[in-house]
Formats: sequence, C-alpha cells, structure tokens
Amino acid sequence: MNSTPRLDTRSSPPKTALVVGPDHTVAATVATILPDWTIERVRDNVAALALIEARPFDVVLTGADTSGKADVDLLRRIRLVRPHTRLIILTNESAPADVIASMREQAFSYFSKPLSWTMFAEMVRLAAEEPCWDDGIEVVSATPDWIRLAARCDVKTAERLLQFFREIADLPDAEKYDVAIALREMLLNAIEHGGRLDPNQYVEVSYLRARYMVLCRVKDPGEGFSLDEIRHAAIANPPDDPIRHQRYRDELGLRPGGFGVLLTRSFVDEVIYGEKGNEVVLVKYLSRDRQRTA
Repeated sequence: MNSTPRLDTRSSPPKTALVVGPDHTVAATVATILPDWTIERVRDNVAALALIEARPFDVVLTGADTSGKADVDLLRRIRLVRPHTRLIILTNESAPADVIASMREQAFSYFSKPLSWTMFAEMVRLAAEEPCWDDGIEVVSATPDWIRLAARCDVKTAERLLQFFREIADLPDAEKYDVAIALREMLLNAIEHGGRLDPNQYVEVSYLRARYMVLCRVKDPGEGFSLDEIRHAAIANPPDDPIRHQRYRDELGLRPGGFGVLLTRSFVDEVIYGEKGNEVVLVKYLSRDRQRTA
C-alpha cells in the first residue's frame, strides 16, 4: 500500500474587493494595487449593502461622490451583518465629526478629496494584508477639538492612525504636514521603544486643537528614559562625534535611524517630556493669520 501523503492542491478562493460608486477610476486603481484580487463594482451604497448582505467581501471601498456621514451610516449597517468587514471610506464631503464617527465604527481608513493616491494605495495594501485590525484603535473620548485614543503597538496601526489624524486635523496644509511628521516620529518611537512592538500593548494618543496652538500627547507603556541616557538616538551624540548613536544602534540590532527627536523638534515649536520619560507633548503655535476664530 502506498503511504505517501497526498498534497492538497486546492487553491484558496481569490479575495474580492467591492468598490462603490460610478467612477471607474477608483476600481481601476484598486485593481492595479491588488492585481491578484477580484474587483467588483456597484453604483451606490444601497446596492452595496444588498450585495454585502448576500455574500462577504474582504475589502469594501465607498464612492468618493458620497458624504462622510452617509458612508458612516453604511458602515453601521454593514457591521450588523458582516462585523469584521474592512471598509475604507472615500468621500467628497467630510467633517472632523464624520471621521471620529468612522473611527468609533472601526472603519479601516478614511480619505476625503483631494485624494492622496500614494496614501490611498498604502492603506489599500494594509487592508489587504493585515490579519487583525478591528481592535487596533480605540476612541476613548472625542470631540473635533479634543480627541483621546488608544493605539496598538504596531507600525501598521500607527500608519492607519496617522491617516485619520490628517483627516481630523483642522489645520492649514503646512501646519498639518509639520504636526503629522512630528506626531509620526513620536508615535513610532513610543511603539518601538516603549511598547517594544508588542501588539498586546497600547500607546495613548491625544490631540487638542486650541485657537492659538495645537497639542499632541503620546504616552507609551514603557519604563521611560532620560534623554541623556538614550545613546542610540542622535540627540545624545557629542559635538565631536555626530554619528556615535549609529554604532550603538548596530550593537542593539536596531534599524538605521535615531534622528526622531531631532527631526520632531524641527517641525514643532516645543517638545516637552514628562518626568518618567514615557510621555511627550508636542506644541505647535499658529501664526496670527492662520489661527481659528472662536
């Protein structure tokens, strides 16, 4: 008797994305990003819900011709029948309150026009690859001016959170870019060094928009540090040895880098650390012509 085990040659069914809306550009772009996926289209949210009720889809993308509020309503209805569907909202009409509502309903990502196709492609890839996502970002409390979140210590979760931040932040483009860069550096530092990339750990993130300034707070679950002790960071280098930190990073097996704190200080006006060293507040002052009226 031949006891040679048989190999299971059956292939897994192809993954499917559903693109909502009459614009074929989005569907064509998704097909380019996910060449091995089946891409289906429906005209509007009503047709999308009916199709999703009939069978599951791995990723759903709403149409850019709908409002953020309407797409969040669609997401709530989808959650009743397909609670773990990854949904990316595209909209031409949005408000910070809509973005917050989408986060509460665990949207995977959110984009309003004008669309950044580079960031959009990155989020689509993450949605296609990420094995677990819907417990990654928790809204602790939120208004458009003061948001408190908990984010899993995972780089992909950080990138998702930053895209939500870009949509929420009521700032001119230049200030939004500066704050986003600074927040990204501190968030990745918190996840990598404080949370040690442990997906069971979470970092606390707060965003506060005042009339004259913006504040971002990041607190990690680590033991903290002193800036004088972090020899793997460029900020600790002596004046006569500007790359000393890289030798320490090589010894510790860390990725190239170490310029996060220096970079952050170049994009915001103040970087304030707590006594323990595991908590930092970023402050960006707004010029008078860019301040928001009460």
